[in-house]
Parts: sequence; structure tokens; C-alpha cells
Amino acid sequence: MGQGFVRRLQRGAIALSVMTLGMMGHAGAEDGVIKIGAPLALSGGLASEGAKQKLAYDMWLERINALGGIDVGGVMMPVELITYDYQTDGKRAGQLAEKLIIDDKVDFLTAPFGSGHTKITAGVAERYGVPIIAVASSEPVHNQGYKNLFGTLAPSGGLIDGMLDLFTAKKPDLKKMAIYGRDDVFPKIMASLMSKAATARGIEVVYEELYPVGTLDHSAATVGMRAAKPDWIYVTGYTGDLVLVRKQMEEQGINAPIVTMITGPAYREFVENLGPLAENVTSATWWHYSADYSGDDVFGTTQAFYDAVVKASGEEPDYVHASSAAALIALQKAIETAGTLDRDAVRTALQNLDIETFYGPISFREDGLNDNRNLPIIQIQDGKPVILSPANLATAEMRLNQ
Repeated sequence: MGQGFVRRLQRGAIALSVMTLGMMGHAGAEDGVIKIGAPLALSGGLASEGAKQKLAYDMWLERINALGGIDVGGVMMPVELITYDYQTDGKRAGQLAEKLIIDDKVDFLTAPFGSGHTKITAGVAERYGVPIIAVASSEPVHNQGYKNLFGTLAPSGGLIDGMLDLFTAKKPDLKKMAIYGRDDVFPKIMASLMSKAATARGIEVVYEELYPVGTLDHSAATVGMRAAKPDWIYVTGYTGDLVLVRKQMEEQGINAPIVTMITGPAYREFVENLGPLAENVTSATWWHYSADYSGDDVFGTTQAFYDAVVKASGEEPDYVHASSAAALIALQKAIETAGTLDRDAVRTALQNLDIETFYGPISFREDGLNDNRNLPIIQIQDGKPVILSPANLATAEMRLNQ
């Protein structure tokens, strides 16, 4: 017996083992309970976002179970949410996603916040044929050919186009731009997309750098941007990065008519940590509580969701809360449409989903991203985020820095 044959036999055995484990993991119908697995960053660098996800999940879970659960082919089935803290560690996120499928026998998965960790857990879900609902907007996560990945966020590119339209209209003489981005999946993509789009519109990118994850000293970048004298400073990263960059910009005496940070100003923590330094910083987001959406879901309206989050946490909701709750609503509606917990049937229902919710419309493109819509452009004014566009949501006029 040749070694080639043995290797082929071993690979076949491994594939059969994976397939068998996947079938063994799908036990919800036998238990009479729908099991949803959720790796969450409850500690580490993304703990704030993870806590928001968990709050949104728990709010949805309480309401759906109060109604008796999800209607599965005429049978009301309660929902169990099984969560683990993956400690903002990508490798651990993948391991826990596999544990949830094999050991906990979940029927479906949700992905952690953020594109990088979503990509890891989506790869696990794809191997086992488990639909996974994400809060990630990056095309390089959704262009892997995964059939089981669906995300409630619209594509990142929509944020870029909206900002360019608004800012060039507000400042027609906008000619020079500085771009400074975190070298990580989503922030890097947002920096790259902006560089290409700005250049295509005739805006000169006079400074462009990426900074490594964990960078604490941004002085070289702030000095470089100050020397370039841009009309628009555009920085990407997560909230802690952006707070630090903004403080170091102040220390170096750097400013510009437009300062944008993606997506810090969408979060309460950004303003709380910066105080007056947050004023006039612009950003973009996927959802804002001033929108007026309604739908046939456990929250019903944007206002009702806002009130529920404030009551539960004392905080105003942001897009992380909203898109996370919307993810479970989308899964719920797909299960109800399918009338079964069969993963193939639920996957097909997700692919064909077209619903209105408190979060807004949800329908998935072929790559699993939520179809693009008018995404809010925001600015911190008088310590609060206000909406600059689209026109039907706008609550204030844009301010330029002097």
C-alpha cells in the first residue's frame, strides 16, 4: 500500500470525522430548544464592544422567550444563548466557535464584533456548514466565498462615498488630505478605500501611513501631518486608538478644517474620554438612534429600542447595540420562514430575507452583506453626536474647524 494512498485515506477519514461532528452538533430539534452560540470579547481590547453585543443579545433573548420562543413550523421553541469570553484573542475566538459547534451542539452562531475576528469564526462556521450572523462590514471578510456568513452592517464603501459627497460640498476648496490608519482588517480597509476614492476625486493625499496594533506613541505621525498642512485629517482605528491620536494631535498643535475619525465618535466613550477635544470631529456610522424605523420584531421601533437600551444600561445605544440585536432578529425571521432548524433551509431563508426592522431594512447581498442604504454621517457638536446627512435624517449643519 503506497504512502499516497494512505494519505488520501487519512484525509478522507478526517473529512468524514468533521462532517460527522457537524451533524452531531445540530441537536436543537431533539432538545426542543434552539441553541445559538456567541463568542464574545468580554475582556481585552474589544471588551466595550463585546459588552454592547451581549446586552443587545440578552435584550432580544428576554423578549423572544417571553413570547414563547421562535415559531418553528407551528411549534414554539425557546432559545438558549451560549456565550464564551474569547478575550479579544482571534485564535481563541476560532477555538470557541468550534467548541460551540462540537461540544455545545449549537444550531447557529453569531460572530464577534470586528472584521478580523469575524473572518476567523466565519471560517470555522463554513467548515461545519453552520449559518453565522455577523457585525462586520468589510468586503475582504465577505468575499471569501462563504455561503454561511451574513452581516447586518452595510458595506464599508458606502461610508466613504457619503463623506466625500458631503465634505467636498461643504468645503469646495478641499485639496489636501492626510490619512492615518490602524494596520488591522477594518481600519486598514477604510484607510485604503478613502485613499483611492479621494485621489479619484482630485484630492491630493499629502500624508498616508499605517500604524501597528498596540501603538501608543503617534507623535511621528502627528508631526508629519502638521508639516503636510492638510485640509482634511482622516484617522481610522478603534476607540482607544482614536482617543490617543486626538490627544496627541492637540499636544502637537495640529488641526485641520475637517477632522474625521472612524468610527470613534459613534461611541459615547469617545466623547467621555476627550471632552472638548471631541468637538467637531466627524465620522460615519451604520445606524443612529434618531432614525425613525419600524418593523415586525420584538422591539418594533427605533424609539422603543432606544428606550430599552437606556433602561437596561443607562447609556444611549450606538450601531453596535443595534446591529447586534438586528442580527438575531434576522436569524429569527429566517428560522420562522424556513419552518425548521435545518441549516440548509435556514441558510436559504437568510439569502432571500427582505425585512423591515427597528434597525432599518435588512436584505443580504450575494456576499452576505446587508444591502447598502443611506448611512449617517455624524459630527460631535456640543458634546453630542448629530447627523449631518442623509437629508432625511439630518439634525444639524456641518461645522468646520477654524
